[in-house]
Amino acid sequence: MQNYKQHFKGKKITVMGLGLLGRGIGYTKFLAECGADLIVTDLKTKEQLKASVEAITNYELRIKNKKKIKFVLGEHRLEDFKDRDMIIKAAGVPLDSIYIKEAEKNNIPVEMDVSLFAKCVPEVMLIGVTGTRGKSMTTALIYEILKQNEKFLKRKVYIGGNVRGVATLPLLKKVKDGDILVCELDSWQLQGFGDAKMSPHISVFTSFMPDHMNYYGNSMERYFGDKANIFKYQKDNDVLIVRPHIKKIIKKKIKSKLIVADLEKVNDFDFIVPGEHQKENLACAVEVAELFKIPKIKIKNIVAKFKGLEGRLQYLKTIKGIRIYNDNNATTPEATIAGIKALYQEGKEEKIILISGGADKNLDLSLFINVVNTFCKVMVLIPGSGTERLIKNYKLRITNKKVKNLKDAIKEAIKISKRGDVILFSPAFASFGQFNNEYERNDLFVKIIKKLK
Repeated sequence: MQNYKQHFKGKKITVMGLGLLGRGIGYTKFLAECGADLIVTDLKTKEQLKASVEAITNYELRIKNKKKIKFVLGEHRLEDFKDRDMIIKAAGVPLDSIYIKEAEKNNIPVEMDVSLFAKCVPEVMLIGVTGTRGKSMTTALIYEILKQNEKFLKRKVYIGGNVRGVATLPLLKKVKDGDILVCELDSWQLQGFGDAKMSPHISVFTSFMPDHMNYYGNSMERYFGDKANIFKYQKDNDVLIVRPHIKKIIKKKIKSKLIVADLEKVNDFDFIVPGEHQKENLACAVEVAELFKIPKIKIKNIVAKFKGLEGRLQYLKTIKGIRIYNDNNATTPEATIAGIKALYQEGKEEKIILISGGADKNLDLSLFINVVNTFCKVMVLIPGSGTERLIKNYKLRITNKKVKNLKDAIKEAIKISKRGDVILFSPAFASFGQFNNEYERNDLFVKIIKKLK
């Protein structure tokens, strides 16, 4: 977008939700660079956001922008949602936010990172991936396949959306007509697409199961409503790719071409990531690649070198014959079940020492407990409101122990394990309580394991 600076220059913009993951930092820096008049507000305090504030302040000193950024931290104020030209909200802002309602009452546009990018550059091809589980793996596979075939495609390929530390809006500085953006989209980011009444050109919907019920008020219908924005506004020449079970739950007639991912196409692929569900994610990625006429041999060569993603059933190391897997991003019972299933399919039934626990998401744990009791050897539980509900309301028949923190959990799991066992860190719950976010939990687990000998 050649005139992107003019689009934001002098605009009074409130950034709602700076956060700690880097995305808010990225688009705040970009808007400052464009000369926007910025207010940055977050419920976290200045102390909690110290690193994020410093990153922006240091950047502000280096750019030719006379408008100083105003920070309002530890609170939101209604006055910051009046007399503004635009509000950019972060993912996860409550559905009933009085501040967003105030902005809407004052006819102020409320935007989100990825959907605002898409509105600014409709000439960029957008590939969006959503799903309760599998969206990160599928996004990464699609991106790797397309990125390594840029010469074949004769256009540049970028990644954005719900990717750690990546802000999408700053890509306006780089993209040209016909370029491709592959983006992971969670239900919250898809709210922005719903508001804009738009969907990606190519959409992938990997899975749908209960999640974020504390946010959606136990309404699967409201949750699906946000997810459905991935295809709801697609046009006749757009494409929707789904894993088989998703086709059954899409009851509305869609305008776009529907492709159900074909597992037969990837049976002969050399793919290191375990689990049938991951094979389905791969099949989705291959369907996307085929839309661009990329030869199968090229796709297979790239997939064979793909080492998986951090925190998604990621093999870390073997210590004294004990294999250790990091499945930190499994924040629902179903996700942890999928990880357990992938390992017992490889002959590890009743050899799995499971480290789980964390903050409650209000999800049903019945099947999860049944799977744990059937296929795991020992369960080590880290603290959290979800852990407390599990202990109080469900019966664990296998050996289990509650510990004080993640470090103690790893220590206990190592002590219990024997040669041939597997330690699987797969929380099944959110990270909040002991951690600011799931990435902080992930980093600590990896750091501790790396030090083990």
